[in-house]
Amino acid sequence: MNVLPNRHVENDWYDKPIPENVTWGERFYLETAQVFRHFKGKKAPAVEIGNDVSVYAGCAFAIGPKGHCTIGDFTLMNGALVMAEEEITIGKHCLISWNVGLADSDFHPIEPALRIQDTIACSVYYPNKPERPKIDTKPIHVGDNVWIGMNAIVLKGVTIGNNSIVAAGSVVTKDVPPNTIVAGNPARIVKEI
Repeated sequence: MNVLPNRHVENDWYDKPIPENVTWGERFYLETAQVFRHFKGKKAPAVEIGNDVSVYAGCAFAIGPKGHCTIGDFTLMNGALVMAEEEITIGKHCLISWNVGLADSDFHPIEPALRIQDTIACSVYYPNKPERPKIDTKPIHVGDNVWIGMNAIVLKGVTIGNNSIVAAGSVVTKDVPPNTIVAGNPARIVKEI
C-alpha cells in the first residue's frame, strides 16, 4: 500500500492528505490524493474503499455533504468521476474507465424559475444569495464484475447488474440487467453474455 500513516500518498505531487472520513482496506493503491480535491463529504465514513482497490490520477470523488460512496474489493478506477449527493455503490472486481461519469443527482433543478434561483445561489461573490433549491437524487448501484467503458455516463437511479458491460460513450438512463452489454445514447441492450 502506498498510503502513509499521515494519510498522504507516498511521492505524491499533491500536498493534501486523504480526508479523515475516507476509509480503505488492505493493499489499497492511490496514485494521488488529488482525486479528493472536490470532496465535501460530512458523513463518517463518506467513502469506503475495499481491499486491493486501485484508484488512478484521473479520478475525482465529488462527494457532497450528505453523499456516500462504497467501492468493492479488486475494483480498478482510472479517470472516473464519482458525483455522489446521496449514494453510489460500486461492486467488487469492476473496471471503471477514463472519463466515466457516475452522477446520482441532476445537480440543478429542472424547472426554469428554480434554475435561475440556483444560478444566483451558486454565484460565488453575489451578496445575499438565496438558498439553493432542493435537487432530486436517486442512488446508483453498480454490481460486481461490471466494466464501464470510457466516456460512459451513468445517471441517477440506475442499477447495473452483475457481470454487465457498458460500452464506451454510452448514456445509461435505465437499469441494466445482469449479464448484458449495453451501448448507445440512451443505452440499450445489444448482447447477452
